[in-house]
Amino acid sequence: MRLLLLRARLAGLGILFVSGMALQAPAASCDILLNEILAAPAQDWNGDGEVSSRDDEWVELYNSGAASADLSDLLLSDADSTIRIRLTGTLGAGEWLVVYGGHASGWQSDNGRSVTGLSLNNAGDVVRLWQVQGPDTVQIDAYQYKSHESTSDRASGRQPDGGDWTLFDGLNPYGGSQEPAGTGCDPSPGAGNDCVTQAQTSTWGRVKGAYR
Repeated sequence: MRLLLLRARLAGLGILFVSGMALQAPAASCDILLNEILAAPAQDWNGDGEVSSRDDEWVELYNSGAASADLSDLLLSDADSTIRIRLTGTLGAGEWLVVYGGHASGWQSDNGRSVTGLSLNNAGDVVRLWQVQGPDTVQIDAYQYKSHESTSDRASGRQPDGGDWTLFDGLNPYGGSQEPAGTGCDPSPGAGNDCVTQAQTSTWGRVKGAYR
């Protein structure tokens, strides 16, 4: 199917939409990737002493490159492409940055926008990473998570860092059949996604039954 390029203006930024591309496929070259997402916090993830469904949501970014990267041209949004935060600073090679809902709320307040945090939907949503490129803002990475990935304290993440997306359900085990399946690993904001999935014991009868 032919790709359709549509230009639109959003929140004062030029947004370049590419129709027909897989959500996980970057639309432009960049070493910064979405690496882990937690949409339904049930504890004080940002360490401010309060549990907040808005401020304790988080998105982790990972620098998969060999050099430090400037973050000042990167933005985060959810499915409707409303920009939730513009990033600042730099990120070293092989390092992680965790953006909490509280960070997004602060940026929104400082810039005269409605204070909504990251606005990650617990019924499933899309997290988009954008890069300002001249007059345009181009999507460079995105991940669409499902409802079973966004219940209390479950995170969707790449394993290993920068790899394939999976489910970190160590704090709230998932026993269903939807993909991605649970790994038994805990969410790990600001640290490597290097948990080794534990082998599960079974009986010979269960193994035979699974292949009938």
